[in-house]
Amino acid sequence: AGDGDCGHTHARAARAIQEWLRSQPPPAAPAQLLSALADLLLEKMGGSSGVLYGLFLTAAARPLLKASDLRTWADAMDAGIKAMQRYGGAAPGDRTMLDSLYAASQALSALRSPKAELLPVLTAAVQSAEAAAEATRTMEAGAGRASYISSAQLQQPDPGAVAAAAVLRAVLEGLQ
Repeated sequence: AGDGDCGHTHARAARAIQEWLRSQPPPAAPAQLLSALADLLLEKMGGSSGVLYGLFLTAAARPLLKASDLRTWADAMDAGIKAMQRYGGAAPGDRTMLDSLYAASQALSALRSPKAELLPVLTAAVQSAEAAAEATRTMEAGAGRASYISSAQLQQPDPGAVAAAAVLRAVLEGLQ
């Protein structure tokens, strides 16, 4: 919404994750990793973004308790998005972080193909998330902080959508 809060919140989360990683090795099991990140973000990130990411990661961890193949990662993304929608009240097209995450999840559905390869699918998902974040520039805000501001004043892409796409880009770069 242009007040800098989203950037400060995400920077606080990044510092908390860096400190956490310096203090201990992360859990090796995907479900435990996502659950630990959810707890960390709920405690340290703050704001509605911290709550929404916490809900997302907690829900995403559940499918990964049973398996961690590529198909299950796509299921985890879908579970996280459903939790965000249920508790946050936003939908794709509302000019929120959900726009980026939903676009990424659509591309990640290709992981359900028997011949799916992680990096090409994840690359497409990140590109979809970044395009969706940019597309929020012209959207009418239907949820989140931007919904309280006149659309004439919203000239930049939604900060939450941009931040979510940046997080996905960082995951891709880390895996590369």
